[in-house]
Amino acid sequence: MPVRPSPTARQLRFGVELRRLRERAGLSSTEAARLLGMKQAQVSNMETGRLGVSAERVRTMACQYECPDKDLVEAIAGMTGDRKRGWWEEYRDLLPPALLDLAELECHGTALRTSHTSGIPGLLQTMDHAREVFRQVVPELSPAEIEHRASFRLKRQGILFHSKPPVPYRAVIHEAALHMRFGSRDVTRQQLKHLLKLGEHPNISIHVIPFDAGGYPGSGQPIYYVHGAVPQLDTVQLDQSHGLVLLDAEAQLAKYRTVLDRLMALSLIELESRALIHHILQTT
Repeated sequence: MPVRPSPTARQLRFGVELRRLRERAGLSSTEAARLLGMKQAQVSNMETGRLGVSAERVRTMACQYECPDKDLVEAIAGMTGDRKRGWWEEYRDLLPPALLDLAELECHGTALRTSHTSGIPGLLQTMDHAREVFRQVVPELSPAEIEHRASFRLKRQGILFHSKPPVPYRAVIHEAALHMRFGSRDVTRQQLKHLLKLGEHPNISIHVIPFDAGGYPGSGQPIYYVHGAVPQLDTVQLDQSHGLVLLDAEAQLAKYRTVLDRLMALSLIELESRALIHHILQTT
């Protein structure tokens, strides 16, 4: 199997999980190669996502590494089975690779959680709202780039409606974000109406943190938590000024689960959240 020149984020994560299995066994890459009957370079390429591995090879490696967690092993083996080109590949030469990695991450997620304090989550935005958001990007995007990013964002939303079974999606939005105006008054009103409509879907729950809830944990940055097949394969995505950041260390996952849980505790229940969104719509 040829070595990949540019592994995707999912392929990189797969390699990280293989390395973690080896390290838990207390083996160096050289020792693992000897145990598995392969070259050390092969082990290194597998652990950097540059070399594909079959599901059976994963199970063999896990057995040699004496990993007792069968659910984790099967989840990692499952990461080898999807070799199809996803819909996002049509944007390969049009958008930054990190955005394509995000779509692939969502495609394989079992549940999605997010929190936003100054904007509407991307999977809940209308096309017009998304365009206005991308017009604010620094450095400025060209009209063609804005259209590419906006259409890509809308295609990502398909994960909420076309997956079987439907992927559970829970969003916590601060009231401040609902008052932010991107574009005209009509664009803002259509966005609020869109939130109310989306909230009617059984797999989508939208919760609002009201102004009178007071302070909240975290720095106010958007948090996107994608659940994997097992908790060890969860991923946190953060928006930074220089681009998207993916986190998967155990301590990081625990931290952001706690932050999201606390934000949820501060938010209104769905019925009350809908009432507040409706009130803001009526006064906008």
